[in-house]
Order: sequence, then C-alpha cells, then structure tokens
Amino acid sequence: MNKLLSVVIPVYNSQTSLPQLIGRLTSVLDKNCSKYEIILVNDGSKDQSWQIIQELSQNYPQIRAYDLMRNFGQHNALLCGIKEAQGDVIVTLDDDLQHPPECIPDLLAKLEEGFDVVYGVPQTEQHSGWRNLTSKLIKIFLKKAMRVPAAQEISAFRAFRSDVKRSFSNYDGVFVSIDVLISWGTTRFSSVKVDHHQRVFGKSQYSLKKLFNHAFTLITGFSIFPLQVSSGMGFLSILFGVVVLIYVFIKYLTSGGAVPGFTFLASIIAIFSGAQLFAIGIIGEYLGRLYSRTIGQPTYVIRAQCPDKSLKNDLQGNG
Repeated sequence: MNKLLSVVIPVYNSQTSLPQLIGRLTSVLDKNCSKYEIILVNDGSKDQSWQIIQELSQNYPQIRAYDLMRNFGQHNALLCGIKEAQGDVIVTLDDDLQHPPECIPDLLAKLEEGFDVVYGVPQTEQHSGWRNLTSKLIKIFLKKAMRVPAAQEISAFRAFRSDVKRSFSNYDGVFVSIDVLISWGTTRFSSVKVDHHQRVFGKSQYSLKKLFNHAFTLITGFSIFPLQVSSGMGFLSILFGVVVLIYVFIKYLTSGGAVPGFTFLASIIAIFSGAQLFAIGIIGEYLGRLYSRTIGQPTYVIRAQCPDKSLKNDLQGNG
C-alpha cells in the first residue's frame, strides 16, 4: 500500500497488552505499507498506560499519542484519534489484542475493491452471552431505526477512507457513535470475516451498564425514533380510551348501569399515566442532550501528547 495509513487505537487500562500489540502491529504494517502512523489515545487510564505509551513512542517513531484529561468513552477517544489522523486510509481497532493486527491487510484489500468502509466481522464472538445479545440488539436498532447500511456487520475493527470523515469533521457533541458518524458520509459499506481472539490480558471494560448507556446514546442521540414511538403510544392510548368509552356507553344503554369494578378503572388510569410518563421521559432525554450541546460540554479534552514525529511526507515504514 503506497498511501499513508493511520491506525487509531483507543487505550484504557492496557499497560500489559500495549507492548505486544504495537510489536505485532508494526511487524504487519512494515510488510504491507510504505508509510504509516499509529495514533494512541489514552482515555483516562487508571494504570500506567500513558507511561508505557511514552516509552513505546521512543522506540517507534511512527507513534503519535494523546492523553485525555479523563475517561470520555471509547467512541469519544476514537473521534479524537480520527480527527488527528493524517492518513489517506484510517484503521481502528481495540487495544486488547482481540482484533488481530494480522488481518489488517484483508480489510485494506477489500477497501481497494471500491468500498469506503470495511468492517472486520468476527467469525466467532469471544464475548459473554449477555454481551453478544446486547451487541446484536444495538445492531438491529442501527439497521432498522437509523438506516445504517450493513449494521448487522458493524464492529470496532474497521477501515475507511479519510474522505468519509469530512462529513463529521465539525461534529463536537458529547455523545458520540463512530459508526453513525461514518454513515453520514457514505453508503458503500462492506465486511470481511476475521479471527476474534480470546482476551489474554485483563478483563473487558464494557459492563452491562456501559453497553446500556451506549445503546441509549444511539437511541436518543442520533434518531427521532423514540419520539415516534412515544407518539405512537399516545395514539394507541387515545384509541384505547375511545374504545373503552364506546364500550361503557353501549353497556349503559343495554343494561342501564355503569361498568362495575375498581380494578378496571385503575388499569385504565395506569395505562394512560404510564404512556404520559414514558413520553415525558423521552422528551426529557432529548432536552437533556440538547442542553449538553448548548452549554458547550466538550467531546474530549487533551491533557498532553507525545511529540509529533509523523509528518505526512516523512513517515516511512521499513517495507
């Protein structure tokens, strides 16, 4: 590959896996790229990841690194690295070695077929059952509600042309989904099957709570689908109320009495109250996210960075 390649890796508590990851990554890129850069974004790690990154940057001149002020989240850290990337093609992967760097040439080869974005889809997921289920639900939502092409094949291991990032170059919201932002710029998606290795170091940083928060960000941060659901529930509640009213009126005409039963009345009140509270909650979420945008809450803040040694014309691999 003769174009400049940028590899962006968000880092969180990965002091153990980073040396092996960089060693394997540079070995692959030296053989397949004439010039490349590696961008590491330390997302508020609580271990010695930033110190390890600084040491690695002394031995690998292709590394550029950014240390964020706190933990902003994986997608926010990715956005930081993507915006800083100078390459013609950008590859993203996780820092835990579950995405094998040796599969990067497969993504690049598929990209050369004319696609703008290529995902590395695991042949077999190595996550827990609940993690896989949550991921599938998120992908179903992306495909159905947000019209993201190939959403069923989305993963954090991706390669895309830098032209795509022009569509979100000015995005500065605090709620970030890289896959949604990428979909703003193109519909030419594809995927290749790749290995997905067992986690060797540490444990997954994605708890059920974090996955739920990410799913909720997708739902309320990039789509009006929840508002449409809320409107639909309101319409169904009104329709139900009209049906009940007609039933009560007919009962009164035919039997001359009211419909007995406190439980019946209480259930109707509960249905209408629940629908109203649900709608208010959804609207509140949208107002809260709008508030976050208006007060200027940052997407990320960089504390420090390693010296920039990767000027586009000077970056040379060993291949």
